[in-house]
Amino acid sequence: MPTIHVKLRSGDQRSIEAKANQSVMEALRDNGVSEIEAMCGGCCSCATCHVFVDAAYADRTPPISEAESELLSMSDHRRETSRLSCQIPFTADLDGLVVEVAPLD
Repeated sequence: MPTIHVKLRSGDQRSIEAKANQSVMEALRDNGVSEIEAMCGGCCSCATCHVFVDAAYADRTPPISEAESELLSMSDHRRETSRLSCQIPFTADLDGLVVEVAPLD
C-alpha cells in the first residue's frame, strides 16, 4: 500500500499507509496523527492541517489555491513548501511522500 512519512512536532517520525482518492489530511487523521486537527473537516477554512511538504515532492502536488495561500499567510510558520494537507489529494505519484506537521501558531 502507498506510504506517507510524517515528522511529528515532537521530532518523532511515522510511516502510515494511505489510500488513493483521499486527501493527505484524511490519511494522516485516519492513521492517528492527532497533531492534524482538521477542525473544518477538509473545507480549506481553518489551516489546522498545515504541513511542510518535502521539497522533493512539492512539484508533484497541485498548485496552491488563492484560498489556501490566504489561510497560510496567517501563519507565523509559513515556508515555501507549506500546504494545507486537506488540499493535497493523495495519488500514486505521491507514494513515499514526506511531510512535517507545522508548529502551532
